Amino acid sequence: MSTGLIALLDDIAGLAKVAAASLDDVAAQSAKAGAKAAGVVIDDAAVTPRYVVGFAAAREVPIVAKIAWGSLKNKLLFLLPGALLLSLFAPWAITPLLMLGGAYLCYEGAEKVWHVVAPHGAGQHEAKLLAPPENPQALEDAKVRGAIGTDFILSAEIMAITLGTLPGLPLWEQAVVLAIVGIGITVGVYGVVALIVKADDAGLAMAAGERPISAVFRRRIGQPSGADLAVRPVTQAIGRGLVVGMPWFLKLLAVVGTAAMVWVGGGIIVHGLASYGLPEVEHAIHGAAIAVADAVPAMAGAVEWLATAAGSGVVGLAVGALLIPVVQLMVSPLIGLLRRESKGHGGAGT
Repeated sequence: MSTGLIALLDDIAGLAKVAAASLDDVAAQSAKAGAKAAGVVIDDAAVTPRYVVGFAAAREVPIVAKIAWGSLKNKLLFLLPGALLLSLFAPWAITPLLMLGGAYLCYEGAEKVWHVVAPHGAGQHEAKLLAPPENPQALEDAKVRGAIGTDFILSAEIMAITLGTLPGLPLWEQAVVLAIVGIGITVGVYGVVALIVKADDAGLAMAAGERPISAVFRRRIGQPSGADLAVRPVTQAIGRGLVVGMPWFLKLLAVVGTAAMVWVGGGIIVHGLASYGLPEVEHAIHGAAIAVADAVPAMAGAVEWLATAAGSGVVGLAVGALLIPVVQLMVSPLIGLLRRESKGHGGAGT
């Protein structure tokens, strides 16, 4: 009996060691995959804040929370099982689907550029494509849907990059790593976005605060303490800087977000073409990036990355520009026709 018990305990200990090793492997793979997807994370953080510009301060965090929740559902309910199923049954479909998403990002980015270059024409095109929201709530809902749709493409690339770092792992480990990366990136990105969009409100409170130290301890009655008087000039200066600087920072982020759409989408297209036996564009961009980096050896890594992003952005802008007339002349009329038929059927039903 005692010998059997010892053998059983040995078996349990062995299983525990295997489980611990598997968990260590999952943690290591999650960290590796998260690092690989870091570039897309930066793009995601840059794209999202532009969706809350123009809304009342009280609605900013709720809007970010809605987008974050939609992003989490994108990753866990749709992309994670979809990625696993594709890797099992149709790995050949991953690249064309990514390229389709990349084309969408190129179109979105090119349309934003068109708004700047030809605001009247872009406005007419947008009016044809989408009916203007009837009230602030409808506008907010439309913005949230747009942000979640864009997030879906970026999240798909994150999940695809993550999946590409997990060759040979058991299916359950792939699922766990994908979930860890998806949750971690969502919390990180939208936590940063929430801080960005509320920074101006924090700055206003700091600029008006007479008791910066006492307020931390919820002491707002009586004369400011000596510590308040000593620290107040610094906190008020920081607050004024945030109030003045955040609108410009958000405008800069909007530009970065548009650029991110173009270079990420262009990069997906370029890599997809290379995987289908057309590597010339990728080789040209890589060669140009290496040449530029060699000219600035002290910053070779950063310069090579910037040059590669710029090359991908040129491709993305070209693809997006080609898609704008396609959407305007084909997709927009089709959407309008479907909407008219839907309204007609709705009217007939009433």
